[in-house]
Amino acid sequence: IVLSHFKGHEMGGFGGAIKNISIGFSSAKGKNLIHNAGLRDTNSWLMGGYVQDHFLESMAEAAKTIADALGDNVLYINVMNNLSIDCDCNARPAAPEMDDIGILASLNPVALDKACVDQIYAADEEKSAALRNRIEFKNGTHTLDYAEEIGFGSQEYELVMIDD
Repeated sequence: IVLSHFKGHEMGGFGGAIKNISIGFSSAKGKNLIHNAGLRDTNSWLMGGYVQDHFLESMAEAAKTIADALGDNVLYINVMNNLSIDCDCNARPAAPEMDDIGILASLNPVALDKACVDQIYAADEEKSAALRNRIEFKNGTHTLDYAEEIGFGSQEYELVMIDD
């Protein structure tokens, strides 16, 4: 079971299952390599010098590698509460601006993160504006497009409500 807190992310636009398994499962050196798209094996992402889409692609590639190693028997769960534009890894995250949406789960992390992004865009426009802007400014959905392109998963999903 991979349990993630879906929220915004300073570099990725958003963080969910893909971000959690790529960054969360990586060693310190692996985190560095993902953050700077393989350019250097130091903390260089803090100093810039990376191309945004390359970082997003590195994150998708790392997540696919880890998921391939884990096999098919993995359940991915994203909890969509306390939605802020910032990641939990931020020492001073922005306060949450969105209402709790709920818990989404899938065997396909790409579809799961896509469904969560779609829930952000379906939410109250005023409350979700900052998070939508963060996703767009960081081109966050490129992670989903690239993950699908490399065969990590599909963005297609069927949302099934179980609380009715």
